[in-house]
Amino acid sequence: MGCLFGLVFFSFVINFFFSLCSSLSYGYVNFTSSTDAERALDTLNYTLVKGRPLRIMWSQRDPTLRKTGVGNIFIKNLDKTIDNKSLHDTFSAFGNILSCKVMIDENGNSRGFGFVHFESAEGAELSITKVNGMLLNEKKVFVGHHVSRRERSSKYEEQKKNFTNVFVKNFPENFGDEEFYKVFGAHGKILSAIIMRDDAGKSRGFGFVNFASHDEAGAACEALNESDFQGKKLYVGRAQKKAERKEELARKHEASRIEKLNKYQVGPYSFFFFSFSFSFFFFFFLF
Repeated sequence: MGCLFGLVFFSFVINFFFSLCSSLSYGYVNFTSSTDAERALDTLNYTLVKGRPLRIMWSQRDPTLRKTGVGNIFIKNLDKTIDNKSLHDTFSAFGNILSCKVMIDENGNSRGFGFVHFESAEGAELSITKVNGMLLNEKKVFVGHHVSRRERSSKYEEQKKNFTNVFVKNFPENFGDEEFYKVFGAHGKILSAIIMRDDAGKSRGFGFVNFASHDEAGAACEALNESDFQGKKLYVGRAQKKAERKEELARKHEASRIEKLNKYQVGPYSFFFFSFSFSFFFFFFLF
């Protein structure tokens, strides 16, 4: 069988098991020549088909490369105009890229972060060294190693077990610093405590207390959380950094999205292309 890019040994699209008419949104193409396969990949990768960009990858027979995450990096604070092709063009200078994706919302707009999976760990390390902290479209980006969901979960669990910084909210506006120290000082040694205020010095109704030990912080949370204080119910719990809160929300959203994708394989124009003779695996995913 012939095509624009060379002789094709075979090609097919994968369908749902119970329906030959319902595509699983990926397929395989087997070229007889590696040169033809390379030309097809270079020409068609990120090409729009019915308004959606194709994603194309080489075949990876060994699943451990994907599962271990070696060479996989995470990029955040991306400008909304950076798409898959722009991201690929930026990072391809550092090594062979297996996959590259900018995450999008349900409306097809960039969520400001993405992933690039290099064939080698060296390519990933070089890209982190060269691009982390640099400006892309006038925005300073963060580039670091991708941390798996399991590793992130372990990190969060460790932080939960050893926290000393406590977040307090929903206390009265007239709650002063001295009283703040007194209430929480009854539960342990305080290293620092602060009530957050606006430009006029008025309390914003929340603050932070950093205890000398985790046991003391835990005791304060246990004793004071949901307690009545001057007619208001206090919230006292482990303090989280803004980035951690955002990442946790993003992680939950992404986990939910991936679960749906894995279950239904949505995306009507996604294709994988696989080759037995040359191991060419082209993954076309349309966002």
